[in-house]
Amino acid sequence: MTIFYVVQHGEKAQHAGDPPLTATGRRQAHQTALWLHAIHPKAVFSSPMRRARETADIIASVIGVKVNEDARLRERMNWTGEQPLEQFQADWTTSVHHRDFVPQSGDSSHQAAQRFQTFLNDHTLDPGPIVICTHGGITVDLLRTLMGDASVPIDLVENGVPSCAITTLDGHRVEDIASLQHLN
Repeated sequence: MTIFYVVQHGEKAQHAGDPPLTATGRRQAHQTALWLHAIHPKAVFSSPMRRARETADIIASVIGVKVNEDARLRERMNWTGEQPLEQFQADWTTSVHHRDFVPQSGDSSHQAAQRFQTFLNDHTLDPGPIVICTHGGITVDLLRTLMGDASVPIDLVENGVPSCAITTLDGHRVEDIASLQHLN
């Protein structure tokens, strides 16, 4: 089985649409890249969303590989500004507690997890390790599906994955969740 290092994008700017990384987010991505370089990843995949792609570009430049975008790695929901922020947040909360709820601006938790699982299935026999730069919501959706809701730390479910945290998977088996050791 392939080892996957699922990297939460670095800290993002706080505005609607497809925000970039902040200066802190770029530093986090660089620190993550230095740690990942030591394990010799064979590929870097990214969500097409800017914050994940910028994180992936930094990592790939240090590792010396190209970035492969895959739309299946995009976030469950993204606030574009067309919907009032309060409604977006209410939809997000509902989708966390009711995994089949399809919000106005995205996919249900189950749909997002299924997209991510399909990606893993397609790459589980690729030479690895593989780095995946994506988002906290879809990462938690995947973990809830792979491990069961009760096994995922409640803090991750309710508050999200910290910037540049790494979740390690051996195929579909969860090895480590949201590690920040590489940022210390």
